[in-house]
Amino acid sequence: MAKKAEKKTMLRITLVKSAIGFPEPQKRTVRALGLHRMHQTVEHEDTPAMRGMLNSVIHLLQIEE
Repeated sequence: MAKKAEKKTMLRITLVKSAIGFPEPQKRTVRALGLHRMHQTVEHEDTPAMRGMLNSVIHLLQIEE
């Protein structure tokens, strides 16, 4: 069977609050998302694993679909 070409949904993630003063696992999650400085924006594919990471640090981020 031929696979259908699916359009992948991308998420634009911006760090809007510093991770300073938050627990170390949250700092590591922000770093794993590829965010290194304030107001930096990265794009990632919308997957369940990515949503789980985002939910753990949602208070530090702005997310656009």
